Amino acid sequence: MTSPIASLPVVDVHVRAAQTVGPLEAWRHSFGHGGINAIPLPARVREGIARLQPRLVRIFIQEFFRLLPEKDRYDWSRLDPYMDALEATGAAVVAAICIKPPVLYPAIDETIWRPNDPDQWHRLIQALVHRYSVQRPLVTHWEIGNEVDIGEGGGCPYKIRDVDDYVAYYRMTVAAVREAWPQAKVGGPAMASIDNPPMEGFVRRCRQEGLPLDFISYHLYSDDPAAHGRLVRQAQGLLADFPAPRPEIMVTEFSPMFERASTADQALEPRRAGCVAASVLEMLRAGLDGSFHYHLWDQTCYADDFAPFYSAKNLGPLMMRHWNEIPHRFGLFGVGEDVRPQYFVYWMLHRLGPEQLAADSPLASVRILAARGPDRRSALLINYWPNETADRVVAVHWADLPSGRKELVTYRIDDRQRWDAEALEMIPLERRQIDTLGPYECHVYLPAGAVALVELIDAAEGRP
Repeated sequence: MTSPIASLPVVDVHVRAAQTVGPLEAWRHSFGHGGINAIPLPARVREGIARLQPRLVRIFIQEFFRLLPEKDRYDWSRLDPYMDALEATGAAVVAAICIKPPVLYPAIDETIWRPNDPDQWHRLIQALVHRYSVQRPLVTHWEIGNEVDIGEGGGCPYKIRDVDDYVAYYRMTVAAVREAWPQAKVGGPAMASIDNPPMEGFVRRCRQEGLPLDFISYHLYSDDPAAHGRLVRQAQGLLADFPAPRPEIMVTEFSPMFERASTADQALEPRRAGCVAASVLEMLRAGLDGSFHYHLWDQTCYADDFAPFYSAKNLGPLMMRHWNEIPHRFGLFGVGEDVRPQYFVYWMLHRLGPEQLAADSPLASVRILAARGPDRRSALLINYWPNETADRVVAVHWADLPSGRKELVTYRIDDRQRWDAEALEMIPLERRQIDTLGPYECHVYLPAGAVALVELIDAAEGRP
């Protein structure tokens, strides 16, 4: 009797193992966290993230850290433990400044951006930067605001759509950042949509007026990987007139699209991992400088954290509903620290070598990214595209391999949860010894939404 898998269509993909096409800087694609509560990353999460060796992690410095309880008195007691946990991951930090102390903003109104005491604001920002960039060399990038185009709709207390207002807010905040630490990288406006004001006008004004701008940032939640590539190219167009070196482009939040329903089962669907992997591949190919999957760890939103600075009309329908009633379950880890399939997308990316190999696939729905390291050649395979539901067999054709004995190891993210949840390691789908003469072909079953990693590891000297 014929296996159902054997009757599936076979897609031929090709890897030219001797042809490099440049460096593979998978480290540019990392993760973000926060904006929901002030609880530090628990040990399991920070240790799991540290294994992925991220270079940057993006966070929110949100008002619930209560940094300025009264004028000229700073309180780091809530933020210090939070930053300690982030530091334990080994990553530097991109920090979005979202604070709005009631002593400087007594009215709860997302449209009020100017503090009632600009000098006190200046001193507060200087103190913040001095503590986490100078005393502790942790934050390298300071992002001015978060989703200022939609304000409380994005979970943060500023809505600044007028370009003159945002430039004024940016100018006064960046001045304090750079005075505290001249080497700081600064940027924004962390747009919910790159097409919304004040993005285009802000970029133009920075260019015309010579305002410091090391990076621009925007967000995208979408199930369409191609949209990520399009927006990178759109952002590159916005910066086309900047003198070299142009500001970097950072997608400081991205994830699959919000869904109408949210159940525990959905968090384990391989489709989400497929969407994340395909989106990273599109951004990588478009030449993005940095992306941050939102987010590391799912959390609970507590009303009393937000009430002092967030409007009552939005607290229930937005923050409480989004994180308590229909939580998005985007995290690499769940609220209970359970690992999710998306974690292993980054686990796979981390295993790829530093040199990208020439590779191609005839189908948009079957993506391939190949790389070479000191002792192996690898191929990341993704069977994901919007509305694509076809299971497939992928035939990986390797050309120009060095002859000799090797170990073939295959991993797959699918609905079988093929990982050791405690060790945070993938369990091989297949591991076997092979011998090659140059060209080589291997087959991988790739269900719809699945992601697989195929490794050809050079045999250790003396191995039979």
